Amino acid sequence: MPARAKRILITSALPYINGVKHLGNLAGSMLPADVHARAMRLMGHEVLYICATDEHGTPAELAAGKAGQDVRAYCDEQHDIQRAAGEGFALSYDFFGRSSSPENAALTQHFAHVLEENGLIEERTSRQVYSLADGRFLPDRYVEGTCPHCGYEKARGDQCDNCGRLLDPVDLKDPYSAVSGSSDIEIRDTTHLFLLQSQMQEDIRGWVEASDDWPQLAKSIALKWLDEGLRDRAITRDLSWGVPVTLPDGSIRPGFEDKVFYVWFDAPIEYIGATQEWAHSTGADWQRWWRTDAGAEDVEYVQFMGKDNVAFHTVSFPVTIRGSKEPWKLVDKLKAFNWVTWYGGKFSTSENRGVFMDQALDLLPADYWRWYLTANAPEGSDAAFTWEGFQSAVNSDLANVLGNFVNRITKYCASKFDGQVPGGGAPGEAEAWMAGELETRLAALTAHHENMEFRKAAAETRAIWAAGNEYLTRAEPWVKYKSDVDAAAIGVRTGLNLAAVFAIIAAPIIPDTAARILDALGVPQDNRRWPDAADKTLMDALPHGHEITPPDVLFSKIEDSQVAEWTDRFGGGED
Repeated sequence: MPARAKRILITSALPYINGVKHLGNLAGSMLPADVHARAMRLMGHEVLYICATDEHGTPAELAAGKAGQDVRAYCDEQHDIQRAAGEGFALSYDFFGRSSSPENAALTQHFAHVLEENGLIEERTSRQVYSLADGRFLPDRYVEGTCPHCGYEKARGDQCDNCGRLLDPVDLKDPYSAVSGSSDIEIRDTTHLFLLQSQMQEDIRGWVEASDDWPQLAKSIALKWLDEGLRDRAITRDLSWGVPVTLPDGSIRPGFEDKVFYVWFDAPIEYIGATQEWAHSTGADWQRWWRTDAGAEDVEYVQFMGKDNVAFHTVSFPVTIRGSKEPWKLVDKLKAFNWVTWYGGKFSTSENRGVFMDQALDLLPADYWRWYLTANAPEGSDAAFTWEGFQSAVNSDLANVLGNFVNRITKYCASKFDGQVPGGGAPGEAEAWMAGELETRLAALTAHHENMEFRKAAAETRAIWAAGNEYLTRAEPWVKYKSDVDAAAIGVRTGLNLAAVFAIIAAPIIPDTAARILDALGVPQDNRRWPDAADKTLMDALPHGHEITPPDVLFSKIEDSQVAEWTDRFGGGED
C-alpha cells in the first residue's frame, strides 16, 4: 500500500456513438486513462474509471436514418458494439454508460434550471442556417464554408480547423450543407437557450490559471479561448433526438417542443450521469465521488482527452459546474493528447486509411496495440502510426526483450530444476547489480506513472526488462550449472522472481500478457501488487520449491509479409 492511499476518479472523453473508434481515438483518451487506472490500482489507490457513449446530436440521427433504423435502436446497437471493442482492448472501465440514460437527462435538466435561476441562461432569438434541401436547421458542425479569418475553404460552422478560431455558422463565406452538399440554404430566426459564458470569463480564467497539474497543451488551449473572450453559446438545438428542454416542474418548456439540449451541453454531464448509473447498478454511493459536501473534496479527479476536446472541458463544462454554485467536484488533472496520424495524414474510413479498433483485434491481440500506442503516445506532439514502427516495437520490445527473457528462464527452470523455484546459492555481484538497477529504475517508473508520462513509463518498463536480460548474461546460470548447481540455482531463482516483477510492472500497459506470465509463475492474486523500489526481497519472493509452468510463446514476431499485406489492405507507405 502507498504511504497514503488516494481516491482517484478517472474519466476519458466519451466516444461518439457513430461508428467504431480508430486507433487514434483509442490512444488519445481511453487507453491512457486505462493505463493510469490500472497503475493506480496496483499501487493501492481506490480508483473509479468512468466512460460512456456520447449518443445525442445530428450525427446519430443521420446515421440511424442511413441505416434505416430508429435512432434509439441504432444507439442501442452501436453502444453494444463499442462496449465490446472496449472489452476487446481490456479497457478496465468500472462502468461504461450512455449519455441517453435517464440519469443524464435528469442531471442535464437540473443544471439548466439552476443556471437559469443564477442568471446564466436566457432565451434569445438568433439567426441560424436552414437547409431547404435537407428540410432542417443545421447544427454548427453541419454547416461548412470558407473561414472569414484565414480563408480556409472547409471551415466548420463552430470552429476553423486551420486557424483554430471559434466561428458562428452565419459568418462563413459561401456556406453549404455538410449533410447534402447543397448551397440552397437561408438564414432563419429560431429561439434557443443561451449559456451566458461571458459572465463567467474572469471566474474561469482564475480557475484555469490556478490549475497547476495540467500539461502545457491543455492550459494553453484553455487560455487561448479565454484570451479571445468567452462567447455566449446556444445550448439547445432544433432536433428531436436528445434531452428534452423542460421547466422545473418537468413539463416541456413552451416554444421548445421540437428542441433538445445541445450535445456538448449534456455530454460532459454524463460523467456524473454514468457514475449515477454505476451506483444504481452496484448500490454504491456516487456522491462521495462528485459532491464536495459528501466526501468528494478528497477525490483526485483526472480527465483524459484529445486536444480537440480540451476547450469544452476547460471552459464550457466548468461554466456549467461553477455556474451552478453547487458543491460539485471539478477536475484536478487534465491530460490532453495530440493526434495519432496515419503516415502523417488523418485516419479515414472512406479513403481506406488506418485501422479501427475492431479491425485491429482481428489482426493481433490487444496487447500488441496497447504497447505500441502507449510507447508512442502523442503527448508532446502528433505521433505517426506506421506499420514499420509497429513491427519494430513488437518484435524488439515485446518478442525479443520481454518474451525472450520469460521464455529462457522458465524453460530452463523446467529443464534443469523440474519446474520448481530452486533453493541454494548465495547472491553475488550479478545480483547486487540487478538490485541496484531495480531500486533506481522502479522509483523512476513509479514517478512516470504518477505523473502520467506514458512514453517515459513504457521506455522505463522496457529498460527494466532489458536489465533483466543483461542480468542473465552476467549470471550465466546455464554455464555455471555444469560445475556448480547452487551457483546456477541463484541465477534461475532470481530470474524467475524478475519475471514476476516484469509482469507486474507491465500489467498497466499489457494486462493480458502480464496475467499469463503471473499465472505461469503461480503468483497469487493478492501478491500482484506494485513493487516497492526499496524492497530488498523482490528477487527472492517466490517460495523455494514453488512450482512454475513455462507459458506458451508470449508474442509472435510480425513478418515483413504481414506488413505488406496490411499496408495493401489498410493503406500506408507511399501514397
